[in-house]
Amino acid sequence: MSICQTCGACCASLRVDFHPAELAGGAFAWGLGVPVEMTVPVTPAIVRLCGTDASPPRCVALAGEVGVVVQCTIYDVRPSPCREFDTEHAACNKARQRCGLAPL
Repeated sequence: MSICQTCGACCASLRVDFHPAELAGGAFAWGLGVPVEMTVPVTPAIVRLCGTDASPPRCVALAGEVGVVVQCTIYDVRPSPCREFDTEHAACNKARQRCGLAPL
Protein backbone atom coordinates (compact mmCIF):
# COMPACT_ATOMS: atom_id res chain seq x y z
CA MET A 1 0.00 0.00 0.00
CA SER A 2 1.43 3.40 -0.95
CA ILE A 3 1.67 6.35 1.45
CA CYS A 4 -1.06 8.06 -0.58
CA GLN A 5 -3.46 5.19 0.09
CA THR A 6 -3.11 5.80 3.82
CA CYS A 7 -3.26 9.59 3.55
CA GLY A 8 -5.76 11.32 1.23
CA ALA A 9 -5.01 14.74 2.70
CA CYS A 10 -4.68 16.39 -0.71
CA CYS A 11 -8.17 15.16 -1.64
CA ALA A 12 -9.52 16.61 1.60
CA SER A 13 -7.67 19.94 1.42
CA LEU A 14 -7.26 21.22 -2.12
CA ARG A 15 -9.52 22.61 -4.82
CA VAL A 16 -9.26 20.67 -8.09
CA ASP A 17 -9.89 22.72 -11.24
CA PHE A 18 -9.20 21.51 -14.77
CA HIS A 19 -10.19 21.98 -18.41
CA PRO A 20 -13.47 20.44 -19.59
CA ALA A 21 -11.52 18.55 -22.29
CA GLU A 22 -10.62 16.09 -19.51
CA LEU A 23 -14.27 15.22 -18.92
CA ALA A 24 -15.83 11.99 -20.18
CA GLY A 25 -15.59 12.01 -23.96
CA GLY A 26 -13.21 14.97 -23.96
CA ALA A 27 -10.28 15.32 -26.32
CA PHE A 28 -7.70 15.18 -23.50
CA ALA A 29 -9.36 12.63 -21.24
CA TRP A 30 -7.57 9.58 -19.90
CA GLY A 31 -9.61 6.47 -20.53
CA LEU A 32 -13.28 7.39 -20.33
CA GLY A 33 -12.54 10.75 -18.71
CA VAL A 34 -13.74 12.35 -15.49
CA PRO A 35 -17.47 11.72 -15.03
CA VAL A 36 -19.34 14.97 -15.73
CA GLU A 37 -21.66 14.36 -12.76
CA MET A 38 -18.66 14.61 -10.42
CA THR A 39 -17.91 18.16 -11.53
CA VAL A 40 -19.34 21.64 -11.45
CA PRO A 41 -18.71 24.28 -14.12
CA VAL A 42 -16.69 27.31 -13.00
CA THR A 43 -16.16 29.10 -16.33
CA PRO A 44 -16.43 27.91 -19.93
CA ALA A 45 -12.78 26.82 -19.67
CA ILE A 46 -12.74 25.41 -16.11
CA VAL A 47 -14.60 22.70 -14.23
CA ARG A 48 -14.10 21.67 -10.62
CA LEU A 49 -14.36 18.32 -8.89
CA CYS A 50 -17.40 18.39 -6.61
CA GLY A 51 -16.63 18.81 -2.96
CA THR A 52 -13.21 20.36 -3.42
CA ASP A 53 -14.53 23.87 -2.74
CA ALA A 54 -16.69 22.83 0.22
CA SER A 55 -15.86 23.82 3.77
CA PRO A 56 -14.15 21.61 4.74
CA PRO A 57 -13.15 20.38 1.29
CA ARG A 58 -13.38 16.72 0.33
CA CYS A 59 -13.33 15.43 -3.21
CA VAL A 60 -16.44 13.50 -4.18
CA ALA A 61 -14.20 10.78 -5.62
CA LEU A 62 -12.38 10.13 -2.32
CA ALA A 63 -13.48 6.99 -0.48
CA GLY A 64 -12.32 5.97 2.98
CA GLU A 65 -10.96 7.70 6.07
CA VAL A 66 -8.24 10.32 5.64
CA GLY A 67 -5.06 9.25 7.43
CA VAL A 68 -6.18 5.62 7.66
CA VAL A 69 -7.13 4.02 4.33
CA VAL A 70 -8.35 5.92 1.26
CA GLN A 71 -8.76 5.43 -2.45
CA CYS A 72 -9.72 7.52 -5.44
CA THR A 73 -12.84 6.04 -7.02
CA ILE A 74 -11.87 7.53 -10.39
CA TYR A 75 -8.11 6.93 -10.16
CA ASP A 76 -7.71 5.66 -13.75
CA VAL A 77 -9.52 8.70 -15.19
CA ARG A 78 -8.50 11.36 -12.63
CA PRO A 79 -7.77 14.84 -14.02
CA SER A 80 -4.34 16.32 -14.65
CA PRO A 81 -4.02 18.25 -11.35
CA CYS A 82 -4.39 14.96 -9.50
CA ARG A 83 -1.98 13.16 -11.83
CA GLU A 84 0.64 15.89 -11.41
CA PHE A 85 0.41 16.14 -7.61
CA ASP A 86 2.86 14.05 -5.60
CA THR A 87 4.51 13.82 -2.22
CA GLU A 88 7.42 15.96 -3.44
CA HIS A 89 5.20 19.05 -3.64
CA ALA A 90 5.32 21.36 -0.61
CA ALA A 91 1.52 21.42 -0.84
CA CYS A 92 1.50 17.75 0.19
CA ASN A 93 2.84 18.48 3.66
CA LYS A 94 0.59 21.55 3.95
CA ALA A 95 -2.42 19.36 3.16
CA ARG A 96 -1.23 16.74 5.67
CA GLN A 97 -0.89 19.46 8.32
CA ARG A 98 -4.45 20.70 7.64
CA CYS A 99 -5.68 17.15 8.23
CA GLY A 100 -3.68 16.70 11.42
CA LEU A 101 -1.15 14.31 9.89
CA ALA A 102 2.61 14.38 10.41
CA PRO A 103 4.78 15.65 7.55
CA LEU A 104 6.51 13.12 5.32
